[in-house]
Amino acid sequence: MKHRALLLCAVAGAVSAGPAFARTCAVTIESNDRMQFSAPQISVAADCTQVELTLRHTGKLPATAMGHNWVLTRTADFQPVAMAGMRSTLADSYLPKSDARVIASTPVIGGGQSTRVRFSTAKLSRGGDYTFFCSFPGHWGMMKGKLVFG
Repeated sequence: MKHRALLLCAVAGAVSAGPAFARTCAVTIESNDRMQFSAPQISVAADCTQVELTLRHTGKLPATAMGHNWVLTRTADFQPVAMAGMRSTLADSYLPKSDARVIASTPVIGGGQSTRVRFSTAKLSRGGDYTFFCSFPGHWGMMKGKLVFG
């Protein structure tokens, strides 16, 4: 009986811990030398607890000439973050350092490269208004889209 109680406590602990039910959802988006993302919208299911986004640069130009990254903010924060990023450098991926408005971002990559970012959906709300964009100066006007959660 004592062993059975320990087993039940272990099972109850695993169930209440939560991570056993964590779901990571993988998403891939491509960018190119024509300043385009491969999709204008990314949908993430409501039961995803994490997103692992892969950004692939299918072009040939280097990061210094046609680099791209993937940045996620609330839509209301998109332009202010993009403008602030223009005052940053390639080394900072054209983003203000430690900016709380940035939900997730990748580093800037060049043609033929890929990168990943994994982020929690805890900062997202169902039906929230989110924009993803490339923060390379001059790119964010064209390279942007919507992230839909829920």
